[in-house]
Amino acid sequence: MTAPIHPLQWCIGLIGYGEVGRILAEDLRARGVMHLIAHDVKLGGAEERPLCEHAERCGVELAASHAAVASSADLIISAVTAGQTVAAAQACAPLRRDTWFLDLNSASPATKQRAAAAIDATGGAYIEGAVMTSLPPHRIRVPLLLGGTRAAELRPHLETLGFNATVASNTLGVASATKMCRSVIIKGLEAMIIEAYTAARAYGVESQVLASLVETFPGIDWEEQGTYFFQRVIQHGRRRAEEMYEVAKTVDEIGLTPWSASGTAERQAWVADLADRGELGDRADPIFARSPDWRTEADRILRSLKR
Repeated sequence: MTAPIHPLQWCIGLIGYGEVGRILAEDLRARGVMHLIAHDVKLGGAEERPLCEHAERCGVELAASHAAVASSADLIISAVTAGQTVAAAQACAPLRRDTWFLDLNSASPATKQRAAAAIDATGGAYIEGAVMTSLPPHRIRVPLLLGGTRAAELRPHLETLGFNATVASNTLGVASATKMCRSVIIKGLEAMIIEAYTAARAYGVESQVLASLVETFPGIDWEEQGTYFFQRVIQHGRRRAEEMYEVAKTVDEIGLTPWSASGTAERQAWVADLADRGELGDRADPIFARSPDWRTEADRILRSLKR
């Protein structure tokens, strides 16, 4: 009988080579994984250069298609935008029998179940993964909830690769529901901060508002939190908006109107639109540029409203 291949000797495929994919590539390489292959829909387009440069530095093979990744990988990690969750899974089929497919995308339980159907129909082993906090500070050790009938089987292999994984349930949807319900609050806070701080800035009452927040919630640095939220939404608002549309689906599927989730999705998408306009406009006076002070970003939003 052939001995099982050690996880560090696996070929690991990354579907999506954005922030998450690149961080995982760096950490998997540092862990000792030698064979990494990745595909991203931006390859072949105007935005491919940073992906190619990073892949060359990290020793990652870039593939021209999802199918090319699927034909080689022992483990496929899907880290695309929420709206591409099912399409990415379908594009990876057919894959080799018993190939692991770890879906890290922020999608509703129903969306994860549709993605699982596409993978399981070809003999792959679909595992849902719910990333439970912002990935960059923790990197590969970010808390990760797993779900699916073979989640417990995959977990020790992921630990060997450096992941911080816990099995939430052998039933698909439990891990995703946990993530989605949390996002109503976390992503909602981001949207509320941007709306409240920008309005307070317009009325000249930001100091009073922040003082009141500190008095009510003294354990939070509202200045630092404000800057962090502004920057995360400016940088990743499009991805966050797609996640929140999935959150709204999650809430709607139980018959509850997702007013908060839908509003958050719209605010995140609105900020993303402003950021995109800044990137395409006058570089000498962009709508957005990274700033250590949320007031700078609020002022840019206010100026954009007058244009």
